Amino acid sequence: MAFALSLLANSANAADFYFCWQGANGYTMTGQMSITPTALNKPLITQDDVTLFRIAGYQDQRLLGKWDIDTMREGASWFLNYDPARSVFLTPGEMGLGVSQAWNADGTAMDCGNPGFGFNLGNYAQDFCLNGRWVEESGMPPETPFLVSPVPVDPLCRVYAPTS
Repeated sequence: MAFALSLLANSANAADFYFCWQGANGYTMTGQMSITPTALNKPLITQDDVTLFRIAGYQDQRLLGKWDIDTMREGASWFLNYDPARSVFLTPGEMGLGVSQAWNADGTAMDCGNPGFGFNLGNYAQDFCLNGRWVEESGMPPETPFLVSPVPVDPLCRVYAPTS
């Protein structure tokens, strides 16, 4: 994976990453982020290094909602902590924080707007916010890793294999 990251870092364009989260009770989330090539050499990538970020939440493969930084409303929760060397989103335990990821959802997962969708990774759980409501039944333990890939993934967290 480090080799692939170094190839991406040499590109003149932003590096694209795709991710998929598997929650409880049939909840999943796919996403995409683009990171400036110079940031790939940093030990920690934050929201300030991201040029594109979008997520889509599902339950049993049925789309529940979407969110992206291009349509972010004023005051929306938005912070990200990503370790490019390990290809992982950091957890609160690794960072010594109460919440390490807030993608249109703060630590209570109730501030995503109505209508709205968001995800948070806090010291209690990883979970969804949907239409201003915490979706408790989506939750996973905070230390649960999730897939980050250099190629797109589907709502079942399957990597799309290149055909050529």
